[in-house]
Amino acid sequence: MPLQHHLNLCSQGTSIKMLFSGYLIVVAIGYLMAVGQILFTHGMADGEFGLSIDDIVYSYYGKRSGSVLESKLNGSMKVMAPDAERLKIIQWVKKGADKEVYESEIKPIINERCVMCHSPASGMTVPDWTNDKEIFKRAEVDTGATFSSLTRVSHIHLFGIAFIFMFVGLIFSLAAGVPKPLKAFVIIMPYLFLIIDIASWWLTKLNPMFAWLTIIGGGMMALSFAFMWIVSMYEMWIMPRIHPDDRDALLDE
Repeated sequence: MPLQHHLNLCSQGTSIKMLFSGYLIVVAIGYLMAVGQILFTHGMADGEFGLSIDDIVYSYYGKRSGSVLESKLNGSMKVMAPDAERLKIIQWVKKGADKEVYESEIKPIINERCVMCHSPASGMTVPDWTNDKEIFKRAEVDTGATFSSLTRVSHIHLFGIAFIFMFVGLIFSLAAGVPKPLKAFVIIMPYLFLIIDIASWWLTKLNPMFAWLTIIGGGMMALSFAFMWIVSMYEMWIMPRIHPDDRDALLDE
């Protein structure tokens, strides 16, 4: 006799569980890739691997004692050129970014090491270094992310991450073993901390003391994602092996 299907994860059929699980697994891998991307970009802003407060400050407020070009060559772009060539560019920046020295010594290095990615032909969303003006602009004092780039990245993250948590939260809402107040809090939690995370970029751009909010916002989003993921997978695949569940997860009012 087939088991009665109730409105919860435990009682769903194999096809629905496979659908939900496939989505959760792919999104989890995507989340890990996003963390890796942060570690290799923002996490290298201070020249050392691993995300720190200094990384966040340098990324959004800037390293006001140096230039964007210098901070990139000491950070995420450090491995893209031999030390001798990288240090030659840094010294050129420190000495005032002279145009004659650029033409004779720096431009050949950039053409060989950088233009393969930093050009329209690459299709990558990076500065165009076939345009000399872009290079000289980044040889100026580093004031961090521009308001234009913050606007672009903010709207992408707000739409994209909210869309992801919509479906993760929908699956988790069918978990019957979580108390109603806790379930409601965990479901709304990523949206609240997404707003805090995005707001912290703008606030840090204005004042570096707000960099802590970025760590808090990102960390709490990750915590809520992990909780919903683990509970959902547990109730789909482990709980049915222990005992059936006849509770209706959405009829808890």
